Amino acid sequence: MDTLIPVSVQCPHCWQYFEALIDPSQGDQEYVEDCHICCQPLVLTVVLADPEFPEVSVRPEND
Repeated sequence: MDTLIPVSVQCPHCWQYFEALIDPSQGDQEYVEDCHICCQPLVLTVVLADPEFPEVSVRPEND
């Protein structure tokens, strides 16, 4: 079983950082997760060019 990888991401609504947990066994992915601070919906796009260091971009869901 793969371990979840914690990644610090910044919310484009409240500008605060929070930790998202990435599951590298799922490959490249895009999913909606609420900001852990302001609860606004965000789209997280994960690219696993290097499974140990996922690249994560964040945008508002309704953009």
